[in-house]
Amino acid sequence: MGLSMNLDSYNAREAEQQHLLQVYGQYDFEPVAAEGVHITCRDGRQLLDFYGGHAVASLGYAHPDVLETLNKQAAQLFFQSNAVALEVRATAARKLAEFAPAGLERVFFVNSGAEANENAFRIALKKTGRSKILAVEHSFHGRTAAAGALTWGAREKWYGFPRTPFDVDFIPRDESDAAQAMVDSDTAAVVIELVQGMAGAYDLAPEFVKSIDSACKKHGALLIIDEVQTGIGRTGFAFAADLYGLQPDMLTTAKALGAGFPVGALMLTENVANCLGNGDLGTTFGGGPLASALISTVLDVIERDQLLSNVQKLSRRLQAACLTGPVNKISGKGLLLGLHCSGGAKSTRDALLDKNILVGTSGNPDVIRLLPPLVLNDEHVDELVAALATI
Repeated sequence: MGLSMNLDSYNAREAEQQHLLQVYGQYDFEPVAAEGVHITCRDGRQLLDFYGGHAVASLGYAHPDVLETLNKQAAQLFFQSNAVALEVRATAARKLAEFAPAGLERVFFVNSGAEANENAFRIALKKTGRSKILAVEHSFHGRTAAAGALTWGAREKWYGFPRTPFDVDFIPRDESDAAQAMVDSDTAAVVIELVQGMAGAYDLAPEFVKSIDSACKKHGALLIIDEVQTGIGRTGFAFAADLYGLQPDMLTTAKALGAGFPVGALMLTENVANCLGNGDLGTTFGGGPLASALISTVLDVIERDQLLSNVQKLSRRLQAACLTGPVNKISGKGLLLGLHCSGGAKSTRDALLDKNILVGTSGNPDVIRLLPPLVLNDEHVDELVAALATI
């Protein structure tokens, strides 16, 4: 871009089309700045962000603690690999283990949710010596080989690999009898999202979840909870596993963990971790100094500012007040909510965007998703409710 170009006329979408693969559906606006829960667009519009970059912006934008941590750590030590021990990494692992459900004492830092899931599935196969992993219908676990194999509909739509790396099957959603029948002595693990985000913020029935947990215990299969979307306070609890009263063998998380910085984590019990030795896992960038410092800051801010209580309070308000306008049903937990809309999700999303409120859609054509920053407040809820009432 030449120095003489008029930035007001710059079109990022056209510029991206010159070299970037065109594989994403994109909104028709260009963010140029953001602060708190608001996004500033190139055309001057201010959007209230109820989507949080796919549940990533846990502390909103330009949070002072995040910026201070990033600047301080970058100046002190920008990068070192896992070939050396780092205090900042050890601190992040300790804080995350303390934040996690009881028993998940071991941490492996990676770069994304898909990578965390990929490693969890590989460990399950190694630990059990078995060859089959089950997921739940309508699940989404990532786009890598193993994670994509356990993502509902991936093989028919975009998977691209000639075969899956292990035996895969899907348990019908909320069918406890099917879960009891399908989990057997050949099952290495079952992976579940307690609230299925991409499926439209569908919260699994507690009885169904308990049936999977009991079947895993009965047959010696491992229970893996995918909390890439639900983790780090999204449901009003540290993790959705706490909400459901579960103690999984492994738990994966990412997205909100770095408040916008690429990071993921796999947490394991000591019993699972004892099958691993030097060289069994690896990552170049996982657990780097910047990511580690930001993990600690995110967890500290959530605790200091009592954001779990804030999520619970605002979730109750949203679920009570958003049954207005096109919304006829609300699903999900905490600040991972699905608004079921008459007339379809896209028309409601577009109508809200016309009113300068950003929400997302989902795999369910009737459901828009709310995934706002955890620092949302009552005023923002009121603005959304008022907008919905006019649609």
